Amino acid sequence: MELYTSAVFVMEMVGTVAFALSGAAVAVREKLDLFGVVVLGIITSVGGGMIRDVLIGNIPPNMFRNPIYVTAAFITSVLLFLCFKYFPHTLNNRYVKSEKIVNFLDAIGLGIFTVVGMDTGIAAGYGEYDFLIIVLGVTTGIGGGMVRDVLAGRKPVVLQKQVYASASIAGALTYSLLLKMLPIGYAMFISAMLVTIIRVAASKYRWDLPSVKIER
Repeated sequence: MELYTSAVFVMEMVGTVAFALSGAAVAVREKLDLFGVVVLGIITSVGGGMIRDVLIGNIPPNMFRNPIYVTAAFITSVLLFLCFKYFPHTLNNRYVKSEKIVNFLDAIGLGIFTVVGMDTGIAAGYGEYDFLIIVLGVTTGIGGGMVRDVLAGRKPVVLQKQVYASASIAGALTYSLLLKMLPIGYAMFISAMLVTIIRVAASKYRWDLPSVKIER
């Protein structure tokens, strides 16, 4: 159990850093100041978990009771800001200027937090409610990114660009099924990787869900 707890903590920290970099990168590209960079980095990292905790009555949310994740997001965001401020040539890198880096970091965070969000719901005693657990996982995965985009004045990626929430849903369904067949560690790893791979592939090959095109 101690090994499992440590593994989950490592996954959460990796997801936190990945989402913080994603949020901070968006803030830099939107030309926000240091405070804006930090806010977007933190909210991208812990926003989904905060919404999840409110849904299951875990009050106050874990981000306030265990601020290590907020601290990690804060440090990551400040370091990224300083990197871009004092090494401005990095902003001219084609990879940084494109959305590839943001999408890749989002994919990592999305995969990790989808399964971690489900695991949190199970640990809270809701494991018998499959639909609720899946919703909690998806909310944890996409919630922070949605708040980030709203604060940055952008239309949320989850609502209009490529396969995003769908990747989280696919991973959540897979995790729900694998829990009945595999040890929880294997189930978490496979499901998180599936989400990440789908999201990266969707970004690279421009997979989009159908939408209605209206001529104006």
